[in-house]
Amino acid sequence: MSIHVALHHESVYRYDQPVALTPHLVRLRPAPHCRTPILAYSLKVHPEDHFLNWQQDPYGNHIGRFVFPTPAKELRVEVDLIADMTVINPFDFFVDDHAKTYPFSYGDVLRRELGPYLEAQPAEPSLKKLVEDLRTSDVGTVDYLVTINAALRDRVGYVIRMEAGVQTPEETLTKALGSCRDSAWLAVQILRNLGLAARFVSGYLIQLKADQKSLDGPSGTEVDFTDLHAWAECFIPGAGWVGIDPTSGLLAGEGHIPLAASAEPLSAAAITGSFAWTHSLPDQKLEQSFDFAMEVRRFKEDPRVTSPYTQEQWTAIDTLGRQVDERLTADDVRLTMGGEPTFVSIDDMEGDEWNVAALGEKKREISEQLLRRLAQRFAKTPILHYGQGKQYPGEPLPRWALKCIWRTDGQPAWKNSDLFAQESSTGVRQPEDAETFL
Repeated sequence: MSIHVALHHESVYRYDQPVALTPHLVRLRPAPHCRTPILAYSLKVHPEDHFLNWQQDPYGNHIGRFVFPTPAKELRVEVDLIADMTVINPFDFFVDDHAKTYPFSYGDVLRRELGPYLEAQPAEPSLKKLVEDLRTSDVGTVDYLVTINAALRDRVGYVIRMEAGVQTPEETLTKALGSCRDSAWLAVQILRNLGLAARFVSGYLIQLKADQKSLDGPSGTEVDFTDLHAWAECFIPGAGWVGIDPTSGLLAGEGHIPLAASAEPLSAAAITGSFAWTHSLPDQKLEQSFDFAMEVRRFKEDPRVTSPYTQEQWTAIDTLGRQVDERLTADDVRLTMGGEPTFVSIDDMEGDEWNVAALGEKKREISEQLLRRLAQRFAKTPILHYGQGKQYPGEPLPRWALKCIWRTDGQPAWKNSDLFAQESSTGVRQPEDAETFL
């Protein structure tokens, strides 16, 4: 069972006079490697008088390039998408044998392909010390990633920072504070200094209120919410790009929807572009503002163990069931249910033939007695059929299947019951007798 959520994201740039908008690059479409199923997506940009070309950057990210031919006083970018929040196990991957333990080698070909993601900036004192503190050997690679991620979560406090750009790793470590993008860039630099290929990721983070509070530890958010977020990804042979979120200390899951992944944070910015004045007035100042809004709401929610049907839903189900019963009764539709009741001899309950063996001394004889007693009670003139039943594994022959067949209108299906042979009957039949019978 899953939850479908609708995400709305709106960014608005306003100017007090018309400006000439330069071409804008919009990276607000889920990236090709997004694991969360995106069921619907739309991107609307105002002014509507524009040209759009969808492109892919050198990293394979989707980029919408917008060209605006006429001046405008407002630029509005709206994103709507529906995501299927099916739970994703972040550890659902395999690691190549040679990379299961850190340190490992990428190999010549892969190292060339990962070149941009291995280039580390010169490490300043705080970063250099942290890298050395974290450096180890003969440790499981996945466990090592988890350890680094948790260390950054504990080392750097989270703050909402409205200033543009990304702090240097040294600045983030010195302050012990940073936004999600600052912690993500710090994680990238640490991984690269440890010889691990890493990239910066920007995207949406969707967090939903848990159905039940946690018995041990934090329960998470108290309300459903979404926001622009940033995290890091590390390339592990066999597993590919594995997302780690140093802000929470968790690996990326279904709530992480990547929009762009790149070697540098600037190449993953949600919107890049500028503007120019349409005329020049030396003593006039241009007033400009920026607003954004984000919301997420549950679009479709299936009942599940932790959040079953409401009383109203149960009432609706019960009402529908009664309506179906009324229709079946009115149309004289009869429903019957078959089954395989198990019978055991009262005189030998523990015998093999009544527990594990296919046949035995009395099983066929007593079964036939029961069949005839049932036939006398339910069907006065039935056909008794002795045929092949199920064959279970390990048994050389199929079991018997005894059937009683009759007509519900009272007409005899078989008139002379004496013609049915019984297990207790004496005499031996030959193949010729069977031929005569056929």
